[in-house]
Amino acid sequence: MEIILCVTGSIAATETIKLAREFRRQGHTVKAFMTTEATKIIHPNALEFATGQEVVVELTGKIEHVKYAQADLVLVAPATANTISKFAYRISDNPVNTLLITAYGHDTPIVFVPSMHDSMYDAVSDNVQKLKDDGIIFVNPRIDEGKAKFPAIEDIVLESIRTVNLDKVEKGNAEDNLSKIAGRNILISLGGTFEEIDPIRGISNRSSGRMGLELAKEAFIRGANLTILAAHHEVSIPKVLNVIDAESTAVMNEKIDGLIPDNDIFIATAAVSDFTPISKEDSKISSSYNLSLEFEPVSKIIHRIKNINEDIFLVGFKAEYDISEEKMIECAKTQMQKAGTDLVVTNDVAHKGCGFGSETNEVILVSDEIKKVSLNSKKEISKSIFDEISKKLN
Repeated sequence: MEIILCVTGSIAATETIKLAREFRRQGHTVKAFMTTEATKIIHPNALEFATGQEVVVELTGKIEHVKYAQADLVLVAPATANTISKFAYRISDNPVNTLLITAYGHDTPIVFVPSMHDSMYDAVSDNVQKLKDDGIIFVNPRIDEGKAKFPAIEDIVLESIRTVNLDKVEKGNAEDNLSKIAGRNILISLGGTFEEIDPIRGISNRSSGRMGLELAKEAFIRGANLTILAAHHEVSIPKVLNVIDAESTAVMNEKIDGLIPDNDIFIATAAVSDFTPISKEDSKISSSYNLSLEFEPVSKIIHRIKNINEDIFLVGFKAEYDISEEKMIECAKTQMQKAGTDLVVTNDVAHKGCGFGSETNEVILVSDEIKKVSLNSKKEISKSIFDEISKKLN
């Protein structure tokens, strides 16, 4: 993507160096525009270093506002109350506002990241709504200490990429692996369920939720209407993603009953417990004597999905340990027969780089065909999985 980063006069301007570097780390091109007030907070040289390009601080005969108005995205981060209000009424008195008006005229997607005192944010709420009605996207600020603070860098990046992708779909120039996912209602479960023994202790598993999170982020940037059903997890979930907590198997079952009918795709990455205590104590069990626990099996959630919504595209996960590739594929096909899964992602956690909590994985995608995905980051694995889902969707 070609991103035009507009920096205005908020103290959060200091965060834009990291923001620009993150976009470039992901392979995107960044060009910065700055207001005069922004240059009093950070020097243009800092953003020139971060972007690798000369920063626009005033308009010249090169008509920069026209040249860059048709980029993939105009991102105003941070966006002050002044900039939001002036753009709401199309006032052009600096390089940033002039660029914004020109970009809007070219139907270029625009994203605002407000950053100011919360009282000011409340005061410009009508102007924010006016711009939203005009199709402008806002990344919600982080409300803390009486301020509408700059959100996490990852939240801004995810929302920016999603906005560009949805714009491609709307304009009819998106590839199938994008257009077939955009607008779909997708539910992804992640993490490992936790079964209480007493108010303090319980049993769980070693699932970190990392693979599920990468799939969730991929679904989000491809324009899906995403819901995450999160069991116990070790990863930090970005604020822009919609999360419903479901720590135990019983709660996850309950939530799924209500969610599955309204979703087009369910990706079941959560490691759901096969057993739950027959009874649990209401107070902490004393550690002064031996303890024996009795468990009972719980019904497998994935076996119920097609009974609730027979049209849903169901993706199952099968984590195995130290078995042959042939056996892994056989186990995946067994799940397809019993649960009606349309695609099974299977892997062997005993392999180097594929253990619980690792940042990499290697998987086999099993459907009406077999596809091996070699060792790679879970981010890249998630892309392969969604590309496969796109191929299988009608």
